[in-house]
Amino acid sequence: MLRTESVLTTRAVVTALPQTHKSNNSTLWFQSIPKSYKLCCNPLSLNNSRRKASYSSSNRSRMTSFTTRAAAQPLKNADELIDSVETFIFDCDGVIWKGDKLIEGVPETLDMLRSKGKRLVFVTNNSTKSRKQYGKKFETLGLDVSEEEIFASSFAAAAYLKSIDFPKDKKVYVIGEDGILKELELAGFQYLGGPEDGDKKIELKPGFLMEHDHDVGAVVVGFDRYFNYYKIQYGTLCIRENPGCLFIATNRDAVTHLTDAQEWAGGGSMVGALGGSTQREPLVVGKPSTFMMDYLANKFGIAKSQICMVGDRLDTDILFGQNGGCKTLLVLSGVTSLETLQSPNNSIQPDFYTNKISDFLSLKAAAV
Repeated sequence: MLRTESVLTTRAVVTALPQTHKSNNSTLWFQSIPKSYKLCCNPLSLNNSRRKASYSSSNRSRMTSFTTRAAAQPLKNADELIDSVETFIFDCDGVIWKGDKLIEGVPETLDMLRSKGKRLVFVTNNSTKSRKQYGKKFETLGLDVSEEEIFASSFAAAAYLKSIDFPKDKKVYVIGEDGILKELELAGFQYLGGPEDGDKKIELKPGFLMEHDHDVGAVVVGFDRYFNYYKIQYGTLCIRENPGCLFIATNRDAVTHLTDAQEWAGGGSMVGALGGSTQREPLVVGKPSTFMMDYLANKFGIAKSQICMVGDRLDTDILFGQNGGCKTLLVLSGVTSLETLQSPNNSIQPDFYTNKISDFLSLKAAAV
């Protein structure tokens, strides 16, 4: 067990690099951070300022260019889309399920796609579970999905730290739930925080100074139902006072589906609190950052042009697919309504839209 105790419109693309941070062996461990990862901040807003990328001139040109897309088309010929790609990447919340309730027609749709030889991958920004825990959820809902087909933002946080050779002698402070802790442990990283800090309180009195662990080299923030002021202050101290400490967000989702009855405040609310107190932009590893897309393409040897991203959110799922150069399909079974999609204030247009993924079956039959 590696837990350590804490001591009492347009697509605007922004980038955030950590400050120089040397480990005990003076190795500049952050130098291996891939230079193509994009961090997207409130892409639905037309009032966001454009921030220049600090990468190579080719990346700078690509990342600061703005593309005008034609209005999304309703999906009319499912077979044509299915035959045009090798892989379907599905978001989970709002696409496969809502809360703990499976969306109608999902099992039959996934079976049909597998029968046609399509690779299926499931990507979620929800960091509360590990890949293994998500595997159990799929099983509970009667879906045959392997752990290797599941990519949660909790896994992405650990995978990102491995990709930059984050020093094993440094620690990770977690504002989030069990999924992040389990993935960090599997990756061999030391961590502290998480749910156990949910009961901790700060007794403010004259002269009180809150201590923090100076060996923390990264603060990972995800959705956290046990979020409190102690965590905000502890994470803030690490980011502001530990030289080179990384500020990593699993996602910036405004809302999430804890139940199928209504939307609930998402992980972006926790990330926003730390952003406000530190005046730092986080490095986002979940959608719409390209980190997970790059990881998946490399792992499975997939050409991104042969991928279709299917999701219910414009500013995460669809932007994730577009940033990765994939085809995109918006389903209206989750967060985004047709009114929002067609609003003149929305600049993110998928290639196609439809009501739910089981439309693959009815539109397929209609085409025949």
